[in-house]
Formats: sequence, structure tokens, C-alpha cells
Amino acid sequence: QYGAINLSQGFPDFDPPQEIMDALAKAAYEGPHQYSITFGAENFREALARKQGRAIGRTIDPDKEIVVTCGGTEAMMCAMMTICNPGDKVMVFSPFYENYGADAILSGADPIYIPLVPPEYHFDMSLVEKEFQDGAKAIIVCNPSNPCGKVFSREELMGIGELAVKYDAFVVTDEVYEHMVYAPYHHTCMASLPGMYEHTITCNSLSKTYSITGWRLGYCCGPAAIIQQMTKIHQFAIMCAPTTSQYAALEALTSPVRDEEIAVMREEYDARRTLMVEGFRKMGLSVAEPEGAFYVFPDIRKTGLTSEEFCNRLLQEQKVAVIPGNAFGTCGEGFVRCSYAYSQDVIRACLEKIAEFVAQF
Repeated sequence: QYGAINLSQGFPDFDPPQEIMDALAKAAYEGPHQYSITFGAENFREALARKQGRAIGRTIDPDKEIVVTCGGTEAMMCAMMTICNPGDKVMVFSPFYENYGADAILSGADPIYIPLVPPEYHFDMSLVEKEFQDGAKAIIVCNPSNPCGKVFSREELMGIGELAVKYDAFVVTDEVYEHMVYAPYHHTCMASLPGMYEHTITCNSLSKTYSITGWRLGYCCGPAAIIQQMTKIHQFAIMCAPTTSQYAALEALTSPVRDEEIAVMREEYDARRTLMVEGFRKMGLSVAEPEGAFYVFPDIRKTGLTSEEFCNRLLQEQKVAVIPGNAFGTCGEGFVRCSYAYSQDVIRACLEKIAEFVAQF
């Protein structure tokens, strides 16, 4: 409507690696073009099991502990519908990716929000224990976190994990930004921690890492008993993930240059992160430097506008689209989310427009 520059959506502006696109072209001509096995093509599951096994330090059974889904979105929905009964409670760190609350509600569960307090986005572990004591079935951990860019430390994850074991509950992790973590921070897989594999459902996706959000390839990894039930939900809701995408993306998991390409991508995102953080600080807006993912979450309260007022006026007056923080829960009010999954030229142009807008307040 406004012809605006879009900083609102979280999809990369990189092309997929050339070998993946070549594999897609080959699969388009050679197939297969029919349904894959419901829980994922065998060769793709085997590659995912090797990848996930390296990440958590154990052998993953590709026939029993992996299910391929239509993106990380379906992975999370299947996980929640598997472990939740109507009336259960599920903890969600807030601000949160907007699907999590909806996933809990669609599963018949009640979301309970645990605040992540800016600027460090710390949380009170005693609140987590209180909700587990009161019977919470699970906690969702997005690591790195969308929208605030928090990377949960090993110590924080250990604390959450110990409580999950103590109260016989689940940790459902969203690790789609696992490779977008900036020094000196490190990504730790919850399922790799002592005693946590049986209590963790790992949801992940190839979408962000390989710039293939439209291919709709995600997966869940977890204990065989959980994955068996999750596969039933996946079967009756979806049937299978796109077969051609699975065969093409297999190249991403087996290419010898995979790690090198990921490092180049992370370096570029790091440069964009610096550019955007410095830009907002020059405007006089407070913003925490993201530790991971590709979003900044500046504090716009000094303007006197609500998050929605800020976003609507910025869109109309300067033709820049960002997302109001309250879309990520009440803890996000007073903030806006801006994606830096766009070129540095686009980011510079947007920062100039945002600075002009902010200067009037």
C-alpha cells in the first residue's frame, strides 16, 4: 500500500548456495515428484540425524528420532500437540515469537509468560520453578531468541533443564537461528546437556541457515516415544514435507563447503548487526546488542508513542515497515523489531528515514 522498505519480516536476502540450487534443478527434472515417506525421505532423515548427532554428541536414530516437517512452524505445532492435553500449562519466555502463544492455545494449553527483562534479557529462575511446581507441562525456549536476540547461556539452560527433570516436564526448543550467534557467545543445544535428551524436543529448520524459507523444510528431533506420536499428528495434518525440497536440500547437509558458507553468512550478519545497533544509538534510542539471530529490538519509549503508533506513523510518514513490540507479548510494549536480514545499503537507507522520523520527538 505504501511502497515501503520492509524491515519487518525475518527472511534472508541471500540466495541459497549454488550447489543447493543446482540440486533443486536436478530434482525438478529427475524427481521424485510424489509423496515421500510420511516422516521424511530416508536419505534426508539420515543426513539430519548425522547433523543433529554432531550437535548434541550422541547417535540419533533416523528411523525413530527424527520427523521432517513443513518448516519449523509445523515442527513446533506438532511438538505442542503431542505433549499437551487441554488445560495443561506451558511456559513461554516473553517477548516471544508470536506463534508460541498461539501454538499453546491451539493445543488446548494455557500459555504462562516468563518475562525476559531488558537490556540483558535476564529472567527469574524462581518464576520458572514456581510454574513447574504448579504443574506446567513444558517450557518453550527460543535460542537464540526472536525478537530480542538473547542467546541463553549454558548455565541458564542447565538451570532450566534441572527443573524440567525435577518436575518431569519437557523443554521444547526452537533452534532455527543456531548458526547466527556472534562472538563471544556460543549456542548450546538443550538436548546435549546431561539428562536432558529424554526431556527435550528440538525443533529446527533449514530455512534461515540456507536462505530457503519458501522450501518449507523443518524437523523435530527427540526421544523415540515422542517422535512416534508426533509423526501421527504430522501424517494426519500434512502427510509429508515437500519431497523435491528434501532431495535438493540434502546437498546442504552433505556439502563439504557447508561450514565455510555458514561462516561467511554469519560474518555478513555481524556487520549488519553493528550497522543497525550503531544507527539506533546515534538516534538516541536505547538498544541491546543482539547476541544471536538477525533482529534488533530498540526501545522507542522516549518518543512518547506506543509501539503500534510508532510503527504506523513510521510506515505512513517515512515508508519503512517494522513490527510493534507488543506483537511479541505485553513485555514487548515500548519496543519495535527490525530485521537486519537485508543488505547494508537497505539498512542505511532505512536508518536515515527512521532517524528523520525520531528527530521530531
